[in-house]
Amino acid sequence: MRADGPVRSRSWWRDRAPLLPAFALILVIGAADFINGPLVHLGPLFSVATATTACFAGPGEVAIIGTVAITSYVVVGVSETWRGVAEYEMQLSSLIMIMGVMMLVSALRERNRRELTIVRSVAETAQRVLMRPLPVRVGPLRIASLYLTAEQEARIGGDLFGAARIARGTRLIIGDVRGKGLAAVDTAALVVGAFWAAAHQRSPLCELLTFLDGAAAVGPASCDDPGRAERFVTAAVLDIPDEEPRVHVANRGHPPPLLLARGKVTELAAGRPAPPLGLGDLAPIEAEVDTFPFGPGDVLFLYTDGVIEARDAGGEFYPLQERLRRWREDDPERLVERLHADLCAYTDERLDDDVAIIAVRRAPA
Repeated sequence: MRADGPVRSRSWWRDRAPLLPAFALILVIGAADFINGPLVHLGPLFSVATATTACFAGPGEVAIIGTVAITSYVVVGVSETWRGVAEYEMQLSSLIMIMGVMMLVSALRERNRRELTIVRSVAETAQRVLMRPLPVRVGPLRIASLYLTAEQEARIGGDLFGAARIARGTRLIIGDVRGKGLAAVDTAALVVGAFWAAAHQRSPLCELLTFLDGAAAVGPASCDDPGRAERFVTAAVLDIPDEEPRVHVANRGHPPPLLLARGKVTELAAGRPAPPLGLGDLAPIEAEVDTFPFGPGDVLFLYTDGVIEARDAGGEFYPLQERLRRWREDDPERLVERLHADLCAYTDERLDDDVAIIAVRRAPA
């Protein structure tokens, strides 16, 4: 108990250190009023300290500053023989009323802040459930990922990614739902859930794409949603065998993955372009699967269009391949961290679209 006393005292004063400017303001106003005398009365300015404190502190702190301000006003009024004057009484009543109003404003602000904190916590929990962080190591693969939302206060967006371990291999998905808001989040969650449900099966990659296409076409939105017919999902699904130096890619309208190997950056473009998921009758009868080399030490870089469509202050698009070619980074975690910092600096931390990134490296033999 004795040990806790000084610690709590220091903590109490540290928490109230932001009130020092308000105390200083009250002291300056009181000194100026006392020096000027009864000819220029500055007493009403004491309310500025109370109103300013309500912008960042709780109702208790506002009450402290308000009480000090009112006491200072009374002291100044007594020294200037203002007591009993109607104007003095009116201004004193105004200070008391302003303190009460500012305490109410501060209490409402604190309540809204607590509600916002709870909402953010729920959103972060929902993101961890819907967009689970990818495992750092899966079989012979090392994986790093990044998820950013365009809305600064949001924690979930319309981009998606996921990973699933299968017999003698790993499957990955990265996608982007057209549109924004809760409808896009619903669709993204549905597609990722369908991927987790079906990716563990040993069915061919084309059958997995057919299943995801049906899930995206149904969607969670109601039939009277005016934007439902225009909602679709661009996605790339990868199948990476453990014992074969190659990767199988089924791309449905998504930006092509990039292969970083031997100092070169190569686009793994689809041999036959296919429409995005969720377009119903426009979907191909059988998904086209392309095979590319992916040997030990190579890095696969998957991304959504929020990366390549990010712009700087002059309107220039982010030069992704140029950056990757210049860095020649083969560690997935360092690559993702470096691109994150560079992308934020390039856009001045103002993203126009959500961003999802996956870097995968096959362990050297």
